[in-house]
Amino acid sequence: MTDSCSDLPIEYIKDKNIPYVSLTCSYDGNEYIDDFGQTLPYTKFFEDIRKGAIPKTSQPSSQAIYDKFLEFVSKGMDILYICVSSGLSGTFNGINIAKTMILEDYPEADISIVDTLTASLGEGLLLIKAVEMKESGASKERIIQYLENQKMFLNTYILVDDLSYLKRGGRISTAAAAIGKVLHVKPILTLNQEGRVIPILKVKGRKNSIKKLGEIVKERIENPKEQLVTICHADCYEEALNLKNYIIEEIGVKDVLINYIGNTVGAYSGNDALAVFFIGKERQHHII
Repeated sequence: MTDSCSDLPIEYIKDKNIPYVSLTCSYDGNEYIDDFGQTLPYTKFFEDIRKGAIPKTSQPSSQAIYDKFLEFVSKGMDILYICVSSGLSGTFNGINIAKTMILEDYPEADISIVDTLTASLGEGLLLIKAVEMKESGASKERIIQYLENQKMFLNTYILVDDLSYLKRGGRISTAAAAIGKVLHVKPILTLNQEGRVIPILKVKGRKNSIKKLGEIVKERIENPKEQLVTICHADCYEEALNLKNYIIEEIGVKDVLINYIGNTVGAYSGNDALAVFFIGKERQHHII
């Protein structure tokens, strides 16, 4: 299982029959379920932001998560839940509360939760790895061990056009948000070892910033020919495609997945954000 912050293509979710819980997004008096772009299409969401909409997000209730867990526990099935970063969302706490509630009613239930310490297609990338292992016959314990080991090597790098969305949502400080307000500086962010957003670079100009994202991948990726790299974008597909082409042609990666940033994550990234995720050198606390 996962949550809607994993931002995978809905076709993948349906093809692999991945159960998920939805966060919600609300603005202009309307509340939308974040269900991988089905209820609220990505293009409409980002168009509304461009017109001035200020979305707010809500995590799923513990009761909603309990009900979803119950669907499978009542059938005697084990659950492995791959969760958005606890450093970004209270969803992880809600999942653990729901697990406790289930165990009170079903003491034999087997529910494991992996805090990915990332979000969007970084979380999605780890989910894909877990599905591949399950399909190849790996045990639940082996999959958990792999995910816990690999998540600290899961690199997340994000280019945002405007830090005000992250500041408004409380994901970065006012001081950190101020760095992008002068000289057309475009901040590049990462997620640290606690799964929290930190600014690491200030690059002048959009084109240079996208080039820098590619250079970071080249410098930090491990075994590129064997890697799946994921890219997500906030309605800037052509730039995502340019980054994909660089990663394939200059780094030798064969498999690159592109998808939209979903509505929950997009509420904090704003329009024209671009993010890349890959397995590489261990996450850093400090500025590059």
